[in-house]
Formats: sequence, C-alpha cells, structure tokens
Amino acid sequence: MLALVLERKGELTLREIELPTAVGADDVKVAIHTVGVCGSDVHYYTHGAIGPFVVREPMVLGHEAAGTIIEVGSNVKNLKVGDRVCMEPGVPNLSSRATKLGIYNVDPDVQFWATPPVHGILAPEVVHPAAFTFKLPDNVSFAEGAMVEPFAVGLQAATRARITPGDVAVVIGCGPIGIMTALAALAGGCSRVFISDLSAPKLEIAAQYAGIVPVNITKQSLADVLSEATESWGADVVFEASGSPRAYQGIFDLVRPGGALVLVGLPVEPTNFDVPAAIVKEARIETVFRYANNFDRAVNLIASGKVDLKPLITDTFDFKDSIAAFDRAAKGLPQDVKLQIRLAS
Repeated sequence: MLALVLERKGELTLREIELPTAVGADDVKVAIHTVGVCGSDVHYYTHGAIGPFVVREPMVLGHEAAGTIIEVGSNVKNLKVGDRVCMEPGVPNLSSRATKLGIYNVDPDVQFWATPPVHGILAPEVVHPAAFTFKLPDNVSFAEGAMVEPFAVGLQAATRARITPGDVAVVIGCGPIGIMTALAALAGGCSRVFISDLSAPKLEIAAQYAGIVPVNITKQSLADVLSEATESWGADVVFEASGSPRAYQGIFDLVRPGGALVLVGLPVEPTNFDVPAAIVKEARIETVFRYANNFDRAVNLIASGKVDLKPLITDTFDFKDSIAAFDRAAKGLPQDVKLQIRLAS
C-alpha cells in the first residue's frame, strides 16, 4: 500500500510498500485518519538513528495515530467495525517479566511503531492488537485522538512524580512533550507549573492555559523566578523535558529539599549532573520511558475537558504532502508545536 517511507537518512518517499494486512483473531484493522509528526520520526529522518536504534533498511514512519476500525478478529469483543479509535504503538511480549511486573514499556522485546526495524503507520491501514487499541468518545476528534500518544508520555511523567495535590512544579522545555507534561501535572493536582524555554512563541501558547506560568530564560533566570514564587523553598517536582545537557547545570537548585526530579527529555549525548547537590537535598530521581497503562486514562482526561490539546495543533497536512510536513518539522520553527498529517477526510 502507499506509505511514507524513510529510505535512508535524509531521504523520504511516498511510495507503494508491502505491509501486513492479515487480521489475526485478537487483532483489528484500522483505517488511519490522522497521524502526528513526532520528534523521534523527524530525528530518524535527519540523523538516521536514535541511540542504538539505527535505520538500516527502508522504514515507514509515524506512530501517533487515530482512525476507524474496518475489520475485527474473531476473538475481539470490546471493539467493532465503525469504532473510532487511537492505538498504543508499543506491543510488548505479554509473557515477559517486565510485562508481568506492569512495566511493559521497558520490555526488551517490545515492538514499537517506527522504531527500527518496525514499520510505522503513515499508510492508509494498519493491523494492530485489540488489547492496545482504545475507543474514542464521541466528543474526542481524530486530531485529539492522534495526540493521545504524546500526552501519555506527559501522563507517565506526572505518574512517576507522585504528585500531591497543591504541589508546585517546574517543566524545563516548552516543546510538545513539555507542554503536555505541564498539563498532565496540573491534571494530577499541581497548583502551578512554571515552564521555561528560549522560544517566546511556544511560551505564549503554554501561557494560554490557566495554572501554567511561562518563563523566558533569555530574559529571566528560572531559579530567580522560582525562588521568589516559593520563598526560596523550590519546586516539589522538576520535570526535565528539553533533553538538553545544559539543562542539568544547577538543576537541583530548583528542587526543594526532599523533592523530585523527573527525567523526561532524552539527551542525544552524555549528560552530567551534580550528585552531591542531589544527595544533600535527598532528592528523588525518576525516569520516564514512553508509558505503561496510561492510554485509557489519557483518553478519559481529554474527553472530560480537563485537558484541551487542540491549541497545540499548529498545522495539518494532507497525506500527499507528508514529505513537506516532515521538511517543515525538521526546521524546528519556534511557532510550531504539533504538526499532523491527515489521511482521510
């Protein structure tokens, strides 16, 4: 079928490619409607690799998706043809030790869309296990459904933070994941979330949300702003969502004694931080890798109206213009948060 194929680093084509079409007893087939352009997709396009995951042969991109079920397997009871759904892109080995512990996101055998050598879903149809397919409520659009995947990352971060109602949080990095982490922190009970970045346009978008306080670090010191706001106590939780090694310089100055640092952004080079500074505050350090058992909760929060992701969708491209969408995403324009590709009308 026609798909957006990453042939090799820096080369995308929209061409026919053979993809699985057989529906197993526990599977569903979904007609894809909307796909989000993720930073990891773009990184494979521009760099050809992320850590140990290297593009060695042509690979279909895309993993943030929503669509409509057009076929169900014989064992599927909770979904039916015509249901509007979003799909969790990582399928673990259900017999693995990690899965049995409830941390299937770190199962070494997980098969994750658009992670070499697994194909993604920028194509008209996909076959997927029903167990990792989630029905969208009527008031959740396909565009919002395609945002569930990145929002689940933010929700995983908020879950790992163990937020207590009334907590004050900081998010470093105002990209899509940073803003969604801030929204998840607010939904989890934080009273205020300070979010920092260099990009004034992105901070303006984040500032639309009640409870989010933007800090432009080209004009203000994040540490000074936080110190004044908390009477020098610090944040209960600091989320590092930029992936920049520079963000770790003095990061524990932001954390209150006994507070938490949650690592969300994935640096592409070795990173150092001040271990003694963490120890003297007895700071708790948590890490986030994708998500586990959060997709249904993400859908519920969006459907409730407590989390509105629509302002984060900057532009939508037709499927035929997929390469243009990726070329724009690769530019990293300061006003762009989330670009999407629509395959169906």
